[in-house]
This record gives sequence, C-alpha cells and structure tokens, in this order.
Amino acid sequence: MTYLRSGLASAWLMAAAAILPAAPVHAQDLELSITAPAGAGGGWDSAARSLQDVMMKTGNAHSVQVMNVPGAGGTVGLAQFVQSAKGSPNQMLVGGITMVGAIITNKAPYNLTNVTPIARLTGDPLVIVVPASSPYQTMADLMEGIKKDVGHTIWAGGSAGGADHILAALVTQAAGVDPAKVNYVAYSGGGESLAAMLGGQVTAGVSGYGEWQGQIESGDLRALAISYPEPIEGISAQPLKAQGVDIELVNWRGIFAGPEISAEDKAALETAVQKTVSSPEWKELIKAKGWSDYYAPSAEFTSFIASEDTRVHAILKSIGLAE
Repeated sequence: MTYLRSGLASAWLMAAAAILPAAPVHAQDLELSITAPAGAGGGWDSAARSLQDVMMKTGNAHSVQVMNVPGAGGTVGLAQFVQSAKGSPNQMLVGGITMVGAIITNKAPYNLTNVTPIARLTGDPLVIVVPASSPYQTMADLMEGIKKDVGHTIWAGGSAGGADHILAALVTQAAGVDPAKVNYVAYSGGGESLAAMLGGQVTAGVSGYGEWQGQIESGDLRALAISYPEPIEGISAQPLKAQGVDIELVNWRGIFAGPEISAEDKAALETAVQKTVSSPEWKELIKAKGWSDYYAPSAEFTSFIASEDTRVHAILKSIGLAE
C-alpha cells in the first residue's frame, strides 16, 4: 500500500507539473547571439557590440555573441535571421532606417514584419563630411559644387537605399539637381567608406556621427553639417536646417527577436534590453559615441516601424529609388 500511495503521489505531481506554467526565464540567464547585418566598423556592428558589452557588464545576460552578416543593406542578414531564429529565445538582430530603405529598393523577400520588434535603441545624427584636403569649407560650398557638376561630386556611404544614400540624394535635390543623378558609391561597412574618404577617392561622405567622430576630432575629416533638426551638445557641425537647407533625418537603430517567439521569451528579452538601456553604463556609452537615447518599448516601436516604412518609401519614390 505504501508503494501504491507513493506511485499515486508521483503520478499526481507529474500531472500537476504538466498544467502549471513554466518557470519564468530570468534575464541574467540569457545566452544570446546578436546578428549585426553589416561588416565590422559600421553603425550596426557598433550598436550590436555596445549592447553586448553593457548587457554583460550589467548582468542582464549571461553571455552575448555578435555575428556579422553583411550584404545588401542588411537584407542578407535579415533573411538569414528570419530563417534561423524562428521561435528562438536567444537570437536577436540589429536593424534601422537603412534596412527599411534597403528592403524597399532591393525588393527583399523579407521585411521587418517578419521579425519581432523588441525595442528602439538609439538615434544617431548623420553627418556630412569631406576630407581635410577638400576645397569645400562649408555646406554651401559643397552644394555649389553639386550644382556645377553633379557627376563629379562622388559620395561615399552605406548600402544603396539606406539612410546615407537618402541624405545624399536629398542634398542633391536641395541643390536644385535631379536627385536620381546623385553619384553615390555604396560600401558594405563604415570602415570601407572611411578608407575611401581618407584616401581621397570620393568628394563627400555620409555616416552616423559616432562612426567618424574620431576622424572629425583629429582633423582628418571636416564635418559640414548634421541631419538632426536641432544642434547637439558636443558637436560643432550645425544642422542642415540651421544652414538654410530644409532637411532632417534621424538614423535610428533598434533590436529585434525572431519570428514566432513565445510571449514569455519576448517578455524576457524586453526586460533584459530595457534594464540595459536604463543603466548608467549604457547612458555613459551612448554619450561617448555621440548617440542620442531614442528608446521605445516593443509596442511603440512596432507602430513606429510601420510609419517609417510609409515615410521612407515616399522619400525613395520622390528621388527615383523606388516605384
């Protein structure tokens, strides 16, 4: 009888365990892989590695690895991520406005509705620069050069259709020239476009301010303007709007999980990211990199992405980069 009672108790406990909710996932137990869908040295790579560093320093993840998958404005990395991260509780992807543009211009098979928005993280002011040896001292000088010979005004930046390309085309349009004629050379990472700038192979370049901050401060590059609507403390380059050019553009970046993750796993990732970006360590890091805190939680970020898709499509269509 004792054995029978023991067996019945074990069976009851097993049945109860089957209907009880699973134990919550603790953020500090997370073992994560973050895909940076671009080469080393660029903005997405920097964002992924910054998140990696602070999540581990603050104990909001046990381990974090970063994997670079460059190509086609992030759409190669996006496609790989959608296929490999379905339902995964430990994979995330960095993306942003450049990916939105690349999805549209490349007619990519996947878009940001195929992944799970976790949080918008940062807003990076785009900066327009020229090499230190350039004859262009001001934004007005550069725009005059575009008017005189748009074909010989060569721009360096990230992938075709991305934020850098959009800004170069908008500046060309503001100079009174057909934006479809912009001579834009797309590079897969910030390191490559920087090399082109320092090597004198291009006329001007566009990137996130943080990517080229060191070269601007050292005097190797001359910053002519930023794309933010208002001046930013610590950045001497003035907004395009303050220089009479009616253009503003925020290079935002966010973090995504794979498709079809459980509500519990999504909540664990949201909590881990929210605690990370609320930490003093994160606030110190983004200040050092010249980024702005642009945090938005999952629901707000999801709505924002939908509005950005509509806005970016309209801009790309107006400058001949989309149908």
